[in-house]
Amino acid sequence: MYSIMLKSKLHFARVTESERDYEGSLAIDEDLMDAAGIVPYERIMVADVENGNRFETYAIAAARGSRKIGLNGAATHKGTIGDRIIVFAFEWVPTEKAADHHPKVVVLDEANRPKP
Repeated sequence: MYSIMLKSKLHFARVTESERDYEGSLAIDEDLMDAAGIVPYERIMVADVENGNRFETYAIAAARGSRKIGLNGAATHKGTIGDRIIVFAFEWVPTEKAADHHPKVVVLDEANRPKP
């Protein structure tokens, strides 16, 4: 048996771009994806701290070092530039190992730089 556990999250990522005429997804700076262990096209959940909206989509890589967090397509209706969001990724963990599971949490500052 398996449990679905939090794999990682980007906490307080700041939305920097919004492009409605796009096929969909959340663009994330590739450095930030690496820091959280999120891979391109991975299913993610997003929570907007400012308005309470939550939605699922998939991650796409934005330019490395850009600090970009971009809402695309339908997701542009869920938040606006400047909003703080939390990006969650999940994984299946054998239930007998769930109690010892620890997710990777990357807390970001207002410029989308990881805090120490």
